[in-house]
Amino acid sequence: MEFKLTLALPRDNQSVPVARRVLKNSLEVLGVRPDCVADIELALTEACTNVLDHAADADEYEVSAGVDGTACVIEVVDRGQGFDGSVKGLADAEPHAEDGRGIQLMRALVDKVTFTSRPAVGTVVHLEKELEWTEDAPIKRLTEGSPPTDHGPCSV
Repeated sequence: MEFKLTLALPRDNQSVPVARRVLKNSLEVLGVRPDCVADIELALTEACTNVLDHAADADEYEVSAGVDGTACVIEVVDRGQGFDGSVKGLADAEPHAEDGRGIQLMRALVDKVTFTSRPAVGTVVHLEKELEWTEDAPIKRLTEGSPPTDHGPCSV
């Protein structure tokens, strides 16, 4: 069984809590452990906030998420100005800095974070986290007897 959702959101401060709550509620219903949900929720918040802060040319952005029973894969896609990673870099911020720690935080919270960005095209933030399930997770009952997927972590 696979679970997928896609949200097309305006580049507005109010869109971040919407994306966060939709994904949080979905993961909770499937039976993901609360601490795992909290990590994913915070990483998504950081990725969406980066769109608000850095994708000035974009009016909207998209959040896609998928769960395949073992992992959650999220992509946050904007059509902003993008950046040249070789020039701007993704350096770590100072520990006490007020800004610039979102990338470090995402890397600490999820198992895999990648950025694909091209000037004048936009940016894709790709997040992956192995899921931890509650003892009575509904997804366990839904997937009993289902053949395993053969494509690794779910694609979004």
